[in-house]
Amino acid sequence: MKILVVGTLAFDNIETPFGKAERIVGGAANYIALSASYFSNSIDIVSIIGNDFPQDYLNLLAKRGINTSGIEKVANKKSFSWTGKYHLDMNTRDTLATDLNVLEDFNPQITDKSYAPDILMLGNLTPSVQLSVLKQMNKRPQLVVLDTMNFWMDTQLETLLEVLKGIDVLTINDEEARQLSGEYSLKKASKRILEMGPKYLIIKKGENGALLFHEDKIFFAPALPLEEVFDPTGAGDTFAGGFIGYLAKSKTLSFDNFKTALIHGSVMASFCVEDFGPQRLMKLNKTEINNRLQQFIDIVQFSHS
Repeated sequence: MKILVVGTLAFDNIETPFGKAERIVGGAANYIALSASYFSNSIDIVSIIGNDFPQDYLNLLAKRGINTSGIEKVANKKSFSWTGKYHLDMNTRDTLATDLNVLEDFNPQITDKSYAPDILMLGNLTPSVQLSVLKQMNKRPQLVVLDTMNFWMDTQLETLLEVLKGIDVLTINDEEARQLSGEYSLKKASKRILEMGPKYLIIKKGENGALLFHEDKIFFAPALPLEEVFDPTGAGDTFAGGFIGYLAKSKTLSFDNFKTALIHGSVMASFCVEDFGPQRLMKLNKTEINNRLQQFIDIVQFSHS
């Protein structure tokens, strides 16, 4: 199944209790595509970069089988940049600077009919941009997955609600689920959100795993306890990439297969946090992924009599 990822490519300046990393390549599209590339070799990225973005990195993405021809390069502007500092618990962070740069003018044009994705992944972008991409699809993808955040709920709720009517899967964290639904109970929140349009809801809970909701069904995927967590930046996007990558590989869009895909997303996210930025994702191999998948299987298996 073909995947189209629409999202950001960026430079991140990151500080955690374990060190600093400056101008490391980040962005939602980067993490999603890299993660998915371990399961699929048919991935297109639509994004925007400035004249400061390294061609060598685009070449690395291409070596992973990711088509970068849909990445627009603006000659006289700089790339999107984010600076953040994580607290000791690694679950909370302070945004110190956000420089939109080329992202201010991002108006993706999905004109290449060869994209024709089976799975469309809309990274965390302005809801008006996400809606524009949806309307440009000549043929509706078999699966549309959307990521968003509380900022858009504060500033563009009406447009976001319109976007939600046209998607299949929404991925948000527990805080965002409560804000969007107005309910504290995540079970009640899921019912409210599913009434807004999505068929499936994934609520990410960081080091506490993720929940999948569909109709009256619920599935919980744990997070793997890790000895060291260096940088959680991009973990949610990496999770989404593993999720859609597995679905593309397996070609089955059922609730049971979504459960397996959720575990694969958790596997990929567990690697992401082990190093700054996407560095760990660049060094992975299939054996490591399979071994960690078995670790996930081991921690959830039990006997019942």
